[in-house]
Amino acid sequence: MSTTPIRTGVLAGWTEGEFSAAGMTYPTFRRGSGPAVIVVHEIPGVTPLVTQFANDVVDRGFTVVMPSLVGTPEKAPNRLYELTSMVRICIAREFTTLAMNRTSPVVAWLRALARNVHADVGGPGVGAVGMCFSGGFALGMMVDELMVAPVLSQPSMPFPVGSARAANLGLSPDDEAAVIQRAAEGCQVLGLRFTDDMFVGERFTTLREKLGDAFIAIELPSAKKMDHSVLTEQRDEDSVQRVLDFFAEKLL
Repeated sequence: MSTTPIRTGVLAGWTEGEFSAAGMTYPTFRRGSGPAVIVVHEIPGVTPLVTQFANDVVDRGFTVVMPSLVGTPEKAPNRLYELTSMVRICIAREFTTLAMNRTSPVVAWLRALARNVHADVGGPGVGAVGMCFSGGFALGMMVDELMVAPVLSQPSMPFPVGSARAANLGLSPDDEAAVIQRAAEGCQVLGLRFTDDMFVGERFTTLREKLGDAFIAIELPSAKKMDHSVLTEQRDEDSVQRVLDFFAEKLL
């Protein structure tokens, strides 16, 4: 992973770099020490509130790497920015936004990133949290035994157009079988969502059916119909602390 000097502004204290694997290259931001946690942003990108959450993970004793998969780092969300990022995600080959039973190609890049950081910092394994369009990516990363603390916050892909997609986990059959096997062997998965979040669809039902007691669900009552981002825009402090505790239980 190549790096450049530490940034200022919202990302003050973070070291900017880039990482290449699986035919893809993305910018990354790294900060902290201790076992590795990969924080994958939601739409529209690495916003100030995504960075705030990532700083909280750093403060609990972890090396955090945030990839920037779309959008402009540090930029605050607005409707046009969110729409622009959504369009880019929908047309990019790295993300399978509608296809069922396929793992997004970018997950291979994330797995390689996790292995790279773990080789550098050590520890019992790696944690990851995905949000919104990236919510299921942490589940896909669980194919590697290195991933011991996967967190799914409001997983929203494939986008829930129809009941079948609303229940689909966005994994290839082989990857899904590997995830189910790891769950049976004791790897727990933490999931978070607001109960009225239509973007999550019926995925939590699928996760309960396939992972059984290994799936830990945190489901929050929706104060507003548009409540979606559990850890950032509609941040629930108790849920943030539960995620931090989960990482500590598995990695420290």
